[in-house]
Amino acid sequence: MLDRSPRPIALARQAGALYLIIIVAGIGGAALVRGPLLVPDDPALTAANLVAHELPFRLSILADVVMALADVALGVLMYVLLRPAGSTLSLMAMAFRLAQAAAIGVNLLNLHVAVTLAGQGAFADPQGQALASAFFEAHGAGYDLSLFFFGVNCLLVGALIARSGFLPRALGIGVGVAGLVYLGGSTVHVVAPQFVDAVAPLYGIPVLAELALCGWLLVRGLDARQWHAAASMVRGALPPAASRSARPRSASGGSAGSSRVRSGS
Repeated sequence: MLDRSPRPIALARQAGALYLIIIVAGIGGAALVRGPLLVPDDPALTAANLVAHELPFRLSILADVVMALADVALGVLMYVLLRPAGSTLSLMAMAFRLAQAAAIGVNLLNLHVAVTLAGQGAFADPQGQALASAFFEAHGAGYDLSLFFFGVNCLLVGALIARSGFLPRALGIGVGVAGLVYLGGSTVHVVAPQFVDAVAPLYGIPVLAELALCGWLLVRGLDARQWHAAASMVRGALPPAASRSARPRSASGGSAGSSRVRSGS
């Protein structure tokens, strides 16, 4: 008999909560705190802002740490939730999301070094201010590179959602398109930075897609009946040879008297 417990719905809502943490921490750290402090093409003003607002800047780094930690947990939960739609693809999606989280975490070193040097008075002269700008630019470039991993994750997650049957197909299409935007935008940043401003409006698509997925997971969860049906099909797809090899043998070569075969192993 199928397990009718609310576990998949609970996991879906936990995933939605983690998605919300990622969105709030990301917007709070990058847009609301660091955004006003970093002035393009004005290293002196940027350095002055960093010195004057050192604590908020450090808190924005902490917010990014929280975002990366939540990304790791979300990657694992989404693997569990989407495994019935495709075990190999869901594992690949988790791997790319974990790679993105690792890249984000390592990239925060650029901001940490910048704010540490600011606290030591290293940005008092033009050379120090140029150094600050170099660290900020390195962080921006590193973040764009991390979106290559996230873009692939979105493509895989979108495909899994679209074919799952327990989440709306439209959500999957939206997340897949978001992945294309991330991949295309990061490619432009790397090979044709002069067109960055032209593609910037396209990032509204990922924002809407991820907000929609977050809201659906939080409020609706998923279709538990369809999820259990898909999960049972995955468990039932065990090859006969694997089933035979899982049966313990007695010393004489026959089946053991007491069966210890575990379903799905």
